[in-house]
Amino acid sequence: MIDLLSDTVTLPTQEMRQAMFKAEVGDSGYGEDPTVNRLEALAAEMFGKEAAAFVSSGCQGNLTALLAHCPRGYEVILGDRSDLYDFEAGSVSVVGGLVLHPVSTESDGRLSLDNLRAAVRDKTDYQCALRESLC
Repeated sequence: MIDLLSDTVTLPTQEMRQAMFKAEVGDSGYGEDPTVNRLEALAAEMFGKEAAAFVSSGCQGNLTALLAHCPRGYEVILGDRSDLYDFEAGSVSVVGGLVLHPVSTESDGRLSLDNLRAAVRDKTDYQCALRESLC
């Protein structure tokens, strides 16, 4: 079974290690890694997007997604049991400059609409972190 809880939980199989060992490599920063190029093209095609970008960890992917939507200094409302809040070493705040505003997570993992509504603050209050509907 593959456990997708975290990119550090499931270890690669011997077949996966062999595929990594045999993979064609190059400088992905210059677009010269054929394996990464094929992976990004496949992901873009699968999701019907113009392009895709390979990120090496779930933490990096979460941070990339948030920074694509929220400028520095903005507030992010999230569950108090979320991976972003509990485990990602404050990267959202340290690297992204974002302020986390946790709300209680229900026992079944959901965030109640009442708690989310209560967390949304008045946009005109200059004393609070900035917020947008996308963040």
